Amino acid sequence: MRRLAAAAGAALMAATFARGQGPNAVLVVINDASALSRSIGEYYARKRGVPLRNVCHIDAPTAEAVDRRDYNQRVALPIARCLADRKLREAIRYIVTTAGAPLIINGEQSPSGDIAAVDSELTLLYGDMARPRRDFRGTAPNPMFGRLEDPFDHKRFPIYMVTRLAGYDFADVRGMIDRATLARNRGRFVIDLRDYGEDPGEDWLRAAARRLPRDRVTLDETSTVLYGQKDVIGYASWGSNDKRRQRRLTGNQWLPGALATEFVSTNARTFQRPPDTWTLGVWSDPRTWYAGAPQSLIGDYIHEGATGVTGHVAEPYLAACPRPDLLFSAYIRGRNLAESFYLSIPFLSWQNIVAGDPLCALRP
Repeated sequence: MRRLAAAAGAALMAATFARGQGPNAVLVVINDASALSRSIGEYYARKRGVPLRNVCHIDAPTAEAVDRRDYNQRVALPIARCLADRKLREAIRYIVTTAGAPLIINGEQSPSGDIAAVDSELTLLYGDMARPRRDFRGTAPNPMFGRLEDPFDHKRFPIYMVTRLAGYDFADVRGMIDRATLARNRGRFVIDLRDYGEDPGEDWLRAAARRLPRDRVTLDETSTVLYGQKDVIGYASWGSNDKRRQRRLTGNQWLPGALATEFVSTNARTFQRPPDTWTLGVWSDPRTWYAGAPQSLIGDYIHEGATGVTGHVAEPYLAACPRPDLLFSAYIRGRNLAESFYLSIPFLSWQNIVAGDPLCALRP
């Protein structure tokens, strides 16, 4: 009886959260200067039935990193015009960017710096359209953070949830989109600690395990790195910040709808495919770096078969990393991919990105 009641409660909660989560709430951003962006945006819009008026075309640089002026004039401004001219400002909840559109806004890297992820800046476009910001330095509090019980609306949360459809190539992104439509509430959550002593990140990983059904959790609190796990629907670890991890790829078998997160500073620094010979390196030896860092890349998780991943374009500092305890709790209770990730991210206008289809949700 308890299981039936819990299932009924979860179904009711999922139905409550699902209101307004359809394709009419999605704005797809296509960079016309990029053939890859056009292919991804068009494929996703067809797959999800996104209305033509919700497809926004911009003409932006195809480089992954741009300066603040290019972001303002060639990314944020044309998207704001799409929203205003088509009277979509209130209807849109999710902005979907695509590979081939700028990823990083160049700037100073420090706790009060102005380097940022394009997607994280776009989350605040809802408010910027009414009252443009003058200061882009440092972080902005995320009003959604930790609000697991509150359905989304713009009055409560005056932001857009921005996710990116990106991978090493079109095939990787198409696979991620296709898997999102097949997500089911099954499989195991793999939580891999690094056993380096007391640490807030370790506490968040343990909390994630406690908040999930015990029979669906693989929790490793030893120094062993978990590879080759089966039926994975959620994965959280220290990635390459676990010094014992030697492999780029986890070798996991990912189920459709699987989400991944790791405490790594630069794992979304690029979506350019590394050479097959490249492996995880060390900061002390630049010869082991790829794209300016030795750390793991979220593109590898997408290539392996994950459906949604979060990462950072530059140093976020641990306090700004997604909280896996909030992420997985929200997802298993019926929140979609975008809401689950944004409920777990403490700050906006910062280094965080979310890769995946915002509408992906675990069906019974």
